[in-house]
Amino acid sequence: MMARMTDRKVAKGKTAPAKSSRQGTAKVATQARTNSARKSSTKNSTNSSMKESTKNSRKSSRKISRKSSTKGSSANRTAGPAAGRSLAARSPSRLIDGRIKELGDWRGETLSRLRDLIKHVIPDVVEEWKWRGVPVWYHDGMLCTGETYKDVVKVTFARGAALPDPGRLFNSSLEGNVRRAIDFREGEKLDDKALKTLLRAAADLNSRPSTARGKGRD
Repeated sequence: MMARMTDRKVAKGKTAPAKSSRQGTAKVATQARTNSARKSSTKNSTNSSMKESTKNSRKSSRKISRKSSTKGSSANRTAGPAAGRSLAARSPSRLIDGRIKELGDWRGETLSRLRDLIKHVIPDVVEEWKWRGVPVWYHDGMLCTGETYKDVVKVTFARGAALPDPGRLFNSSLEGNVRRAIDFREGEKLDDKALKTLLRAAADLNSRPSTARGKGRD
């Protein structure tokens, strides 16, 4: 009798761990499914949020683009006359005026006097602003330039080598075969008569069809 009871206890003892093991396995599986469901839910939620954020960002970009376009068009329409005035303010003649005023010394006075002589002799002369700050005068081609340096105001005649110079004004760039220049220094008096003669000769040379060169604006 005692032997049977012992055998039952032993059998019961062996069964209990097996049942506990199955319960543990079931719990682990349930927990794994729960974790997987949470991860899936979180991933879906994240993807949904990202899609919504991207969609909103695109909408916002379109709105900003439309506003900028509308604003720019409005600004262009409003700034039309002002832009025209701005371009006029930067015309070659205005820029030369500014250079003379900026110099504010004997160089400015000399350049201004030379400019007046050129306009007097050739009323329809065309003024240009070249090479980042050099006044240039044209009449059927380039006539001359008006360069300003620290100690010199230089007037270079584009075809000076071909011009008669009875007043012997040319004193610079004498070695070339095309150009000739006159260097004016502080305190020197301008020979208006000789300069006028030289300017007329330069304009006449440019107007000759058989010898005209450089009619295009460089």
